[in-house]
Amino acid sequence: MHDLHAAAKRCLDAADPADKLRLTHATWQAFLAGELHPDPSSPAPGPIDAPGRPEKPRLVPQRQVPHRGLGTAEGRAALVHAVAHIEFNAINLAWDAVYRFRGMPRDYYRDWASCAHDEARHFAMLTGRLAELGHAYGDFDAHNGLWEMAGKTAHHDTARMALVPRVLEARGLDVTPGMIERLLSVGDERTVAVLDVILREEVAHVAAGTRWFRHCCERDGLDPRETFLDLLRDYMGRNLRGPFNRQARLAAGFDAEELDRLAELALHA
Repeated sequence: MHDLHAAAKRCLDAADPADKLRLTHATWQAFLAGELHPDPSSPAPGPIDAPGRPEKPRLVPQRQVPHRGLGTAEGRAALVHAVAHIEFNAINLAWDAVYRFRGMPRDYYRDWASCAHDEARHFAMLTGRLAELGHAYGDFDAHNGLWEMAGKTAHHDTARMALVPRVLEARGLDVTPGMIERLLSVGDERTVAVLDVILREEVAHVAAGTRWFRHCCERDGLDPRETFLDLLRDYMGRNLRGPFNRQARLAAGFDAEELDRLAELALHA
């Protein structure tokens, strides 16, 4: 029996983006073919550390990532690069969810291996568009906010499922429609076509987070709505930002009362 956790770790550790994508797609295909299984005897995961990544982009604090207008090709390339960096991180986050959290149902591993496969495809689409704009991944500075949250939630699957897919990745559901609108206003339909695919498919990724967060709560006898709000307060403090894309978030498994409470929290952040 081939160990899915070890295969996920190989994907996680790959530093070259082309290697990470190749390993990710191969691992997903092997899982689908029944060649990989979560192995209870697999060595326990060690403390979380930085995933494999290329030397560039240079990682800087979020406030130091410059904001550029979309009226120039350079500005549009910077936006595409920022989204590509999020997708690269999302590949690692999905594989870490497979590698780190043991004893979950097989469907849990299927969901996150499938998510890694999707994120790798998104990254390839974005870097292809970046090349058309005369740039490559690594040409602009980026921040490490997504992976920092992975570190903070490495000890507990409930916190990870609540805060990475349902907060940080769900933020993409909120902001992507505005990006699409601004790009259409400057005639960049090629980037819009890529973002349309990503927005549609990210709903399913956030929904996976919702599904497995609620599974963890049920397993531990916790109320999902109150637990989510408690985790938000504990980990995010006053950093929660709205407005929220209600339609997309409802499709991703949030309920109306949850969204009302989120809007209230963001208002007082």
